[in-house]
Amino acid sequence: MSQIEFRTEVTLRAAISPSEAPPKVAAAVASVLGMSPDDVELSETSAQLRTDDPKVMTRIRDKLRDRHVRGAARRQFILNKEGGSTSIMLNRQAAAAGVLALCGTPEESPLGPIYLTIESDRIDEAIDRLSSYDEG
Repeated sequence: MSQIEFRTEVTLRAAISPSEAPPKVAAAVASVLGMSPDDVELSETSAQLRTDDPKVMTRIRDKLRDRHVRGAARRQFILNKEGGSTSIMLNRQAAAAGVLALCGTPEESPLGPIYLTIESDRIDEAIDRLSSYDEG
């Protein structure tokens, strides 16, 4: 099945507390998308990874499918949609292990969540692509 590609930008952002080692936070953020911690921009207080590589959308979709949380992710994406963007929160400890575990509130991730934001000129189609059941 041929898919029409469209522009999407994925941003992952996590706060860094004084008790945390920034390289470990960078590794957790990068592991969500299967990227290198060297791709993560670090400041004293945050870690951020931004990409427009279309392959990351497939990776996110596959991870949501593997965890059987597409429906929950879809609800959060729709609830958090504003204009051309949407976001969900991910548990930081799970992300460090390469697992996408959704958080409903920031308190569900003791060190604070990783915020995954999707921006697209076709945000509804991006949400459908990430959370549909007809693509495997």
